[in-house]
Amino acid sequence: MQPGVCVPTAAAMGLFCRGCLSRARILPTLCCLPRQMSRWNSQETCSPAPPQENPRVLITGGLGQLGVGLAQMLRKQYGTENVILSDIKKPPPHVFSNGPFVYADVLDYKHLRELIVNYRVTWLVHYSALLSAVGEANVALARKINITGLHNVLDLALENCLRLFVPSTIGAFGPSSPRDPAPDLCVQRPRTIYGVSKVHGELMGEYLHHKYGLDFRCLRYPGVISVNTPPGGGTTDYAVQIFHDALSTGHHECYLRPDTRLPMMHISDCHRATVEFMQAPECQLSLRTYNIAAMSFTPEEVAQEIRKHLPHLKVTYNPDSVRQTIADSWPVRFDDSNARRDWGWAPAFGLDELVTDMLRSIRDKRTDEGLPVS
Repeated sequence: MQPGVCVPTAAAMGLFCRGCLSRARILPTLCCLPRQMSRWNSQETCSPAPPQENPRVLITGGLGQLGVGLAQMLRKQYGTENVILSDIKKPPPHVFSNGPFVYADVLDYKHLRELIVNYRVTWLVHYSALLSAVGEANVALARKINITGLHNVLDLALENCLRLFVPSTIGAFGPSSPRDPAPDLCVQRPRTIYGVSKVHGELMGEYLHHKYGLDFRCLRYPGVISVNTPPGGGTTDYAVQIFHDALSTGHHECYLRPDTRLPMMHISDCHRATVEFMQAPECQLSLRTYNIAAMSFTPEEVAQEIRKHLPHLKVTYNPDSVRQTIADSWPVRFDDSNARRDWGWAPAFGLDELVTDMLRSIRDKRTDEGLPVS
């Protein structure tokens, strides 16, 4: 064997949990979970799938910003029938016709378990969550979806020896965190329920990995910019809306100050990072949660870049106190050196490429829909 070359064994590939191979230690009662954690106290042995078998992937919250595009990428690699998209909403016709879609409520533990068993799921991508601004408007619902739903997914992943991906966020940091850049490991202490729930998820996943061998993987996403899904209540949503406004009315009113700098990423880079991270052998991972970065810009900088293509764009600023306060507590840049070193992460889109692609894609979309283009 060559020095420094890791050979992925069945365990390293996440085909079974360490907790499945020997008697698991008994946990104290967990009052936050209403059911007995059967896998955590189990003596069962998992039967790993053959190494050459494609993963069977279930994506929760699949009709949000990220699920449909990730499903398309995974289906190209692993086959259409091996990637099951799910949500609690009715899918549009093109989503329903492009591959398996099922109803799944992350708060319904029994039904989630049935889906995992019936579809022989081996990878679970957990996208269900309420985002930052929406979560602050309904803390009780955010706590239920973002924390109770997460507990259901963690329990089922451990019980069924799944490879589990749970995204985290720029919002997992707080005002006491290093901001320029924010490293993978530092003080976090966020001040939104969204951020608190994401830190909780990071720590629970890491705990279950180290104690029971759960193959838990987590990426902290920056603001993700895409064409096909409307903004969903995040603090970085202006960086999507400004492109639509530029091509429809020629005017955008921004809810952040013009100098508010935040990390951003094109959705194609986000999807590619997620797939590459899920495919990475466990022996290459020094962490369970990584920052990933591509670019960092302010509203004024992205407006100036858009004006290179659309000189008429007018931007006015009317800072919203809730979103501005959230943005001011977040990092202005991510340090993603560990992701680059451990599993070869590298973004393809900078600001100029992102702006060119977004304007072209939205222009084409509006033209196809018979809408005017400014």
